Amino acid sequence: MTVSNRLIRGRGAVENPTGRFERLQIAYDPAISSDESVPKTQFIKGGSRSIIAHNSSPDIGFDASVNPYRGCEHGCIYCYARPTHEYFGFSSGLDFETKILVKEDAPQLLEKELASPAWKPQVVAISGVTDPYQPVERKLKITRGCLEVFLKFRNPVAIVTKNYLITRDIDILKEMARWNTVRVFISITTLDNKLVTKMEPRTSTPTRRLEAIEKLTSAGIPTGVMVAPIIPALTDHELIPIISSAANAGARFAAYIVLRLPHSVKLLFEKWLDVNYSNKKEKVLNRIRSIRDGKLNDSNFYRRKSGEGIFAEQIARTFEIACRQTGVNKEKTRLTTENFQRPGDKQLNIDF
Repeated sequence: MTVSNRLIRGRGAVENPTGRFERLQIAYDPAISSDESVPKTQFIKGGSRSIIAHNSSPDIGFDASVNPYRGCEHGCIYCYARPTHEYFGFSSGLDFETKILVKEDAPQLLEKELASPAWKPQVVAISGVTDPYQPVERKLKITRGCLEVFLKFRNPVAIVTKNYLITRDIDILKEMARWNTVRVFISITTLDNKLVTKMEPRTSTPTRRLEAIEKLTSAGIPTGVMVAPIIPALTDHELIPIISSAANAGARFAAYIVLRLPHSVKLLFEKWLDVNYSNKKEKVLNRIRSIRDGKLNDSNFYRRKSGEGIFAEQIARTFEIACRQTGVNKEKTRLTTENFQRPGDKQLNIDF
């Protein structure tokens, strides 16, 4: 594949590597300088029979998740979900950012599944794969529709997003908080606007994300910060400033995940470093290898989130210090399923 060493405006990836399962390679060449060569976003209706996905990973704090979208226009270059696009015959590169699978009937499917006697009330994550508040959500309101269903059943949800757009749904989230059925993480990778523009091109700015924390918290919605991913030798020095800024905005809890680069993401990230930070490339990659047992990825449970070795331990200690200094994570709160109800069930449909 021929790829020029330059950024594509508004996109994270600069290439479209062939998927693991494909024999035919379709090359996109940004060296062809014309407006037609800039990939435009396509929204594809995704047919699904169900909307709740289940996992059995022991290091993930939820067993069920809902993803209104597959692929993500935010374009975060490091996204671990990029390779999932290859299962649909697309690339993990530009395709992941420009070919978005949209589940327009997600709210209807969700209501059907929650209403089933087979459904066991439990915490559902909204964003297990891609961001539920990516730009098109402003128009389609699929995530909002799902939240309305969760509120109707009072089934608890946990949300992770990089987009200020979540504040649009404060009215629903505030009511969910009244039943202790919602928890929000605003994901902040860096406070550097220039870095965000290159690394997460269509996300909200760091300032807007902090404003989202403030607005959600002020509305009584339990909100915290997810520092993810921490990129060794590129953003790890920002751990304390990020948590401090989030705490000042009202964040009540915090978590972090260290970068890992599964499958084709490692090639995309290496190319991104070539284009944007060639002088730091080897230091960043070597630091990642130092916490990933000499590799760029470690898929082992528990280790994959935090890494191992001296640098991983340093990050963990820094996180603990930041939380202790700011008072974040002092409260241990859990979402509850005790208020779950199936509308129409006379025994449970009580006006509390």
